Amino acid sequence: STISKDSLKTSLLQLQCHFTWTLLKQDVDLDHLEETIVDHIKFFTECNLTLYNLLSYICHLKNSNEEALINLQKAEEIVEKRHPDEIARRSLVTWGNYAWIYYHMERYEEAQTYVSKVENTCKNLPSTADGTTELPELYAEQGWALLSFGGKNFERAKNCFENALKDEPNNPDFNAGYATTLYRLEDFAYRRGEGISPSIEALKRAAQLKPEDTCVMALLALKLQDLKRVDEGERYIEEAMQKTPDLPYCLRYAAKFYRRKGELCKAVKILDKALALTPNSGFLHHQLGICYREQVFQWQRTRNPPQDQVQRLIELAISHFKFVADQRSKFVAAHIHLANMYTLDKRYEEAEKIFQELLQRNNVPYHDKQYLYFTYGNFQRFHMNSELKAIEYYVEGLKIEKDSFGRRKCSGAVQSLLRQKFERGSRDATDFGTLGLVHKLNGQIQKAIECYETAIALDHNNEEYLNALCELRLSI
Repeated sequence: STISKDSLKTSLLQLQCHFTWTLLKQDVDLDHLEETIVDHIKFFTECNLTLYNLLSYICHLKNSNEEALINLQKAEEIVEKRHPDEIARRSLVTWGNYAWIYYHMERYEEAQTYVSKVENTCKNLPSTADGTTELPELYAEQGWALLSFGGKNFERAKNCFENALKDEPNNPDFNAGYATTLYRLEDFAYRRGEGISPSIEALKRAAQLKPEDTCVMALLALKLQDLKRVDEGERYIEEAMQKTPDLPYCLRYAAKFYRRKGELCKAVKILDKALALTPNSGFLHHQLGICYREQVFQWQRTRNPPQDQVQRLIELAISHFKFVADQRSKFVAAHIHLANMYTLDKRYEEAEKIFQELLQRNNVPYHDKQYLYFTYGNFQRFHMNSELKAIEYYVEGLKIEKDSFGRRKCSGAVQSLLRQKFERGSRDATDFGTLGLVHKLNGQIQKAIECYETAIALDHNNEEYLNALCELRLSI
């Protein structure tokens, strides 16, 4: 062909579309994401343009370029129907994706045609100094795509929606995207043990501008619940469920609300309804597992719980957690929950097998890893009767020196376990040495020094403790 592949590649890299937004397949579970988007297309009518564009990119990542082209045709049909007067500017992402897919299929002429269509359209549009086209809907579409591709992209998504809102501060969709992103960022930060950013105002504004968006309304309710304004939150949840009684995404948030409120039977009812609408949703199975697990704990807190009923709930929880674990390998929390339920059911070998598989993985996010060490430490301590191994794993969690829920749990657990040993009269140098290490990892230098001094008094020639003590004294 007359078209030079290199110059084509240079032009392609200038396009603004899913192929140039650094959306990496290792950051997500592609099958799960595809299923979510297909469900969204089925249940939402208004934002399908962005969904079809995103779906085309996912199809490409899964090596089905023909399928990708079909989705781009659907996107084009929507633009023709919804925006007949602005076809060109509304098609930039679609055309960019077309160009890239044809390029990957080695159909360079067609790729060049779409590159030219984009370039000709952009000549008449506002752009930044480096030639980036500045259209609010482009920023918003990039924001939604980033939001779909995992937590590490949430910060970038937030910037995209902020850019979109600069031009159109009252646009209901952009406000909904912005508020959703802030909510997710907060949730993500919370799990990693970081502070929170105030999504509540953004959610309120989005709910006012777009009262028909019951998902935003439900997120607002959950945020109010976080802030202990439960009654106010419940009013929004009830309104959302009245407006869209058959929208699984609204129902799943409602179920979470009632589960956290302690109304487990109501939560299970709502989840069952949502599951009838989207039977393969890993999120729903996971939430059901959590509800049944909570019901088990509720019974265990009473005297003489009915064993057959408790057993039935344990089996239900296991079946739902197992569904998620089989379907989604990257959903670490679901695997940990399954292992814990096996433990509760005294199926220790099955629990051990899951723990070992998770411990041997090397791509687990640090906050999941810390929670894993905490849970496995508990398994060793309370069920395998090995305090030694429990301490070893709690300390492993602390060695990852980034704060998170799991790390704080490891810290509390190892200190309480060692305290119990001292109360039982332990004068073992190792125990004082370990507590010294725990204090050191938690940045409590003076306490660490005292522990190492005690350890050395009990075990005079221990090189490890002498070196640690020396290092700590130098650090002051």
